Amino acid sequence: MRYQTVEELTVSPERGRVYEEGWQSWSPTTTYGVTETSRRPESMLRHRMRFRPGVEQPASGFHAEGLLAVLPGDGGPVRVYGAPAVGEVPSIRAELDGETLRISADGPVVSFEAPDLASGLARFGDQYAATAEVTPLKTPPSVWCSWYRYFEAVTEQDILENLAAVDELELPVDVIQLDDGWEAGVGDWTPLGSKFPSLPKLTERIQESGRRAGIWLAPFMAGSGTELAAQHPDWLMGPAGENWGQDLLGLDLTHPDLRDYLWHTFRTLHEAGFDYFKLDFLYSGALPGTRYDDDVSAVEAYRSGLELIRDAVGAETYLVGCGAPILPSVGLLDGMRVSPDTFHEHAQDANGELRGAMGTTARAWQHGRFWANDPDCLVARPGFALREPWAAVVEQFGGLRSASDRISELDDWGLETTRRVLANVPPAIPFPAFSQPLNGVS
Repeated sequence: MRYQTVEELTVSPERGRVYEEGWQSWSPTTTYGVTETSRRPESMLRHRMRFRPGVEQPASGFHAEGLLAVLPGDGGPVRVYGAPAVGEVPSIRAELDGETLRISADGPVVSFEAPDLASGLARFGDQYAATAEVTPLKTPPSVWCSWYRYFEAVTEQDILENLAAVDELELPVDVIQLDDGWEAGVGDWTPLGSKFPSLPKLTERIQESGRRAGIWLAPFMAGSGTELAAQHPDWLMGPAGENWGQDLLGLDLTHPDLRDYLWHTFRTLHEAGFDYFKLDFLYSGALPGTRYDDDVSAVEAYRSGLELIRDAVGAETYLVGCGAPILPSVGLLDGMRVSPDTFHEHAQDANGELRGAMGTTARAWQHGRFWANDPDCLVARPGFALREPWAAVVEQFGGLRSASDRISELDDWGLETTRRVLANVPPAIPFPAFSQPLNGVS
């Protein structure tokens, strides 16, 4: 669909600002001056894995997915433009011409005025959550996660060592979560990797400590080198990026055989004792392309995949999305990553950047309306140079709170901070007030 003009606003080039919502967890989401151009993907790979696949980005101005707000900067009210209901998500653009900001969209939008940005985003969130029939949200658990210390090299002994340390130090941890590294391959979930001979025995040890067992999957994609990709080419949608030293392929969530495979995978893991699932790289379930059921849109297919997982694991199981389309996920997840990774394995100093701060602060309004916001893991060991400012962001804006250190490597500051952050998980209700100091808007 072509972009149609929605409205033209008079704004102050010096003081006007634009809030731009990104497509998924890792997409840039923040506020900009009206004369700026928002962040763009550096490559096609980045476009697929960080922005909305198949949707062209304009050369200048702003491009939001389902939500854009304008602070005119002339004393007038904030204008909010958003998707009218859960379903298809319009792309919304804004382009400055002198003192006129032209708003356009490729689908229906609702618009309204608000006295300030915080109340405008809150109002949109309340209305959108109502259309998605969001039920009362679960109080998020506190989590220890294996990823930022062990990455794919995690072993069963690593999990048991940290479980013992959590017990010995009486840390306020509800869930012990096994991250990437347990599976035979991304997509090959049924056969286990050799490092984890028995998941039921591992979950039994965790449950004996009075804690819950959690596990990571990337359920809507497969690596090109996996058995799934080789044996079931009819399940594949197309390119979804690169990772794990191979091309990634999205899965057709309308294919009945794939749906049966995913349902039984999740039911088996749930029966093995897992009732907390971190679902990663979910954007790959909403790729454009031809599906087995071609009457189903990308967003509809994606939502059907989340509904299938929920059916397999039950209503009480805690589901956390990551790399997930934001608005299409509302009403189907308990927690949502609202930021990129704290750091990557090959750049554990995060290149001096608080990578998660922008999305975590800008999306603070979503906590308690859509889900519990997950800012990503606290890393408090001395080797992480940004541990103090990152802990401050997590403590102020974190809803779902997780820690990801080898407990024995924490110094006094790290141990005290981990204990305090995990002991003070906020309820899954909207923050009483939220500001965006890191994004230049108060």
